[in-house]
Amino acid sequence: MGKKYSIKAKLLSVLALVVCFFGVADTAQAQTINTGSNASKMMLNPLLPGYFADPTIKKFGDTYYIYATTDNIMLASGAPTVWYSKDFVNWYNYTMDVPSFTEVPLVNFWAPDIIKQGDRYYLYFGNCEMGCNIYGYVSDTPIGPWKKLSLADKPVIPHNYPREGFPSLDAQFFTDTDETIYGYWGTWVHYNGGYAVGQLSNQSMSSMQQSKNIPLAQTPGPFEAPYMLKKGNKYILMYSGASCHDETYNVRYAYSGNPYGPFKSGANNPVLSTNPDKTVHGPGHHSVLQDGSDYYIVYHKHDYPMTRGGLSRQVCIDRLIFENDSTLKAVVPQNTGYINPSKQRPPVNLAFSKTAKASSHYALKTPGGVYNYDASLATDDNNATLWKAGSNKLPQNLTIDLGEVKPVKRVMTQFEFPTFYYQYILRYSADGKNWKVYADRSANHTPGSPMIDDNAVKARYLKLTVTGTQKQGLYAAVWNIKVYDSQFETPLRIKNKSISTAPATNSKYQMLLDVNAAGLAINKPLTTIANKGALGGAIKRVGEVTVEDDGTGVKAFRFVKGHLESDQPVPQRLAWNGSYTVSAWVKNPEIAKEGECLMSWCNREEMRLANSYNAMYFNSAPYGAAAHLDYHFDMPFKHLPKANEWHRLVLTFDGMVEKIYVDGVLDNSQMMTLSSAIKNAKFIIGASDVGENYTGYLASLKMYDYALSEAEIKQQRQNTNPVNNNTQPK
Repeated sequence: MGKKYSIKAKLLSVLALVVCFFGVADTAQAQTINTGSNASKMMLNPLLPGYFADPTIKKFGDTYYIYATTDNIMLASGAPTVWYSKDFVNWYNYTMDVPSFTEVPLVNFWAPDIIKQGDRYYLYFGNCEMGCNIYGYVSDTPIGPWKKLSLADKPVIPHNYPREGFPSLDAQFFTDTDETIYGYWGTWVHYNGGYAVGQLSNQSMSSMQQSKNIPLAQTPGPFEAPYMLKKGNKYILMYSGASCHDETYNVRYAYSGNPYGPFKSGANNPVLSTNPDKTVHGPGHHSVLQDGSDYYIVYHKHDYPMTRGGLSRQVCIDRLIFENDSTLKAVVPQNTGYINPSKQRPPVNLAFSKTAKASSHYALKTPGGVYNYDASLATDDNNATLWKAGSNKLPQNLTIDLGEVKPVKRVMTQFEFPTFYYQYILRYSADGKNWKVYADRSANHTPGSPMIDDNAVKARYLKLTVTGTQKQGLYAAVWNIKVYDSQFETPLRIKNKSISTAPATNSKYQMLLDVNAAGLAINKPLTTIANKGALGGAIKRVGEVTVEDDGTGVKAFRFVKGHLESDQPVPQRLAWNGSYTVSAWVKNPEIAKEGECLMSWCNREEMRLANSYNAMYFNSAPYGAAAHLDYHFDMPFKHLPKANEWHRLVLTFDGMVEKIYVDGVLDNSQMMTLSSAIKNAKFIIGASDVGENYTGYLASLKMYDYALSEAEIKQQRQNTNPVNNNTQPK
């Protein structure tokens, strides 16, 4: 995005190319999802209610654990969590205590793996904060608390190992029948000369030896994520191939009689790929669970509708079948059915397929039609679907009708983001008119999934009222709400730590900035301008900005090598996923291929990873309309506005979808989740935080802390056109 990156931005741009956490650019895939009309079927996939990727599944004792990358948060860099279950249906999320290498909590917890050695557990994961390395930790339990294997933060598998330039990511460990522990790692290996293999010291568990690269020819079509398992006397090296950006992502394998190879490509490749109707889209980066004589492949696929960048992935499971010790059958990915290695049946969910209604629901327009996040999706026991309110305005209500008065002793709510806290009140009623409080979590500061509320009442109706969220702009959204007539035992009996940060400051539905050249004198010194928006304060000139007649009688700011800058700080309500609108009347004499920033309000120096930066541009590059510091997230114009003509450009984000309007017409859109970095950021008009100066005319600019509707955008275009309003834009 542009020429002028900071050193930190350059590093993060490189990391975006090294580690694959992206998908296709379309707002939605061409597929159809069951949204509750066939609720009598048990929904199999996704396995977990949330956005998680790169799963490693293990069974310790009678409990199953899934360690995964926390997705949909700053380039897949959410909290280090683990999911656990005994019945393989009700999964519980826990944020682990993993010490960081820096003064701030871990940013990268990528593709974790875990080994049990004796009575101790060893956790490994990839991290690119100080080079792309694999780090190791140890604990007496599968969930921590974890201690560093190296107090000096020495990686178990360092960058540039086993050869110069090799990124150490996506490591998986395999314990052979002779107790030798082998590690396999590598990403973007088609650029990096193949996967790597070595032996982990089973004394220290913190260093590798006898490591080498596996030649590319031995693993055809490779990309990342190697995984080793053994069947009989054959070593099966599975891996992900093609491109993680789109539906071509797949799982392949090769086999050998030796853990170092040489490997020979297996039959039936790829053994897991996008299915014909694309209900399983871009599957890959897997692990394997062997339970008795049965094998299961646990992998991630893209969400539906698909979020821009493909980083809202979800964990799935299917059977893995061997034809013989060196041959795998192609996996037939399933969305319905029932796979339960635990052989346990979960408690009966009284809310399953019951009628639900909500205060509102989001209607997402996709190329294939409208996708409705309606209330019924909260009672379908389907982790692919969720109820989401029509906007991120709070409070919002979800009401369940159990059909008749029943004993209710437990309610379990799976909110959209398990690692953030939600504040809510649960009420119950026998008649739908008289309500009593079942549980008051309006002051809650503890994240988790599910949120478990116990009481003992008789009720037909249950009403969930979401009153607050930890992060700005998050929606009231629920994967599933489950109701039980018993308070059954839950595994581990652990609870997440309370988070001290205050809940989000949400939109005040105000126009924050209002800057207009109409009342200013032409060809006179320009110093400061009063901001007529709600933030007030002054807008000062920095560099070469003048007020001129554009040659057609329109009065406008003329930007050459300067910008306008507000003296007011960017308010907290624009942080994270906060909604906004930027609207501007502009005339660009010559539209460049890069640069040309119209408006910036984030600070890339505080940016940890790609989609925490947002700015509005006017160029012909892939970030021509909106920039997020990575082309997988940036948004171009579909139809570039003509040069040297006045245009009304409006960029909106409602917490779900980013849109660019040109002259009142929607030109492009994409579903996004943002994590805007506003610390020490400034409102800058006519440049970005690192320059990229706009070099044209701007008659007026307004910024709002909410997304204007299409009708409002069209109306404002008529009312503010500088050409049609005697050169006096309002």
